[in-house]
Amino acid sequence: MLSSPWDAAKHMESAAALAKELSNWSEVADFYRRASELYIECGRSQPASDALAKAHSYEIKYGILILPYFSVLEDTAPDEAIRLYIDACEILEEDGKEQMAFDLYRAATSVYIKLEKYDDAATFLLRLGLAADKCNATHSQCKIECLLGVVIVAATAALKDLVEVAEAYLSAIIVYLYANDFKQAEKCYNDCCQIDAFLSSDQIRCASKLFSAYTDGDVEEIKRVAQSSTVKNLDHMINLVNYLDGFYRNKRLQIIRLAKKLPTGEVSALKAEQEEALDEDDLT
Repeated sequence: MLSSPWDAAKHMESAAALAKELSNWSEVADFYRRASELYIECGRSQPASDALAKAHSYEIKYGILILPYFSVLEDTAPDEAIRLYIDACEILEEDGKEQMAFDLYRAATSVYIKLEKYDDAATFLLRLGLAADKCNATHSQCKIECLLGVVIVAATAALKDLVEVAEAYLSAIIVYLYANDFKQAEKCYNDCCQIDAFLSSDQIRCASKLFSAYTDGDVEEIKRVAQSSTVKNLDHMINLVNYLDGFYRNKRLQIIRLAKKLPTGEVSALKAEQEEALDEDDLT
């Protein structure tokens, strides 16, 4: 007989690990979800959230190396993957540990973008921004670990002057623009301007330049701003080196890739609409 929910949770994680080895992914999700529930019974939000996140990854042994292999559930059952990410975020939010959920917000956003659910992706980025603002997160740090043969090369760099809040909001605006939803992008921008961390950032200046270029119908300027250093720095939001069948794979938010494709719609039509609106204002 198990002595506590904690012991039961550990057994559930062991069962999930076995299901991973057998590639029974529906059982993997079920076992980790049950483990998470048992950890919650113990009042332990962090391992409860971690259990749900573990459903997305497993390890493959390659010689004497153990290489992390991610995104299997995202590829085979993306809706279930998103549900697990959301549940993991909510567990930490309810316990006031939003800062521990940042990678989960980003991972969910990445899956939404893969599924071309851009409204949901932008909404989750805004959720990340609000969480970061609540945590007063003004700086972040990334760690990149590279496995070369049997040598582990680890490099850690502080990312100065990059504000988590502002980057999340700029990313949301880019997603809306990519989806060719200028009005929603503009509304998002106006709402984000109420956040102090965004108002004092390089990201708001970048967003402002994008909107000016769109309203002017200046395609070249849109492309220039979309490839600026401010946008390229969004790359750090997820820059984890993973491995797929023995090869390196970058798993990160697709924000930069989306930005490079801007504009996706006919900006000259947008400029005409803006001019027509100005003419109507003059008449009144």
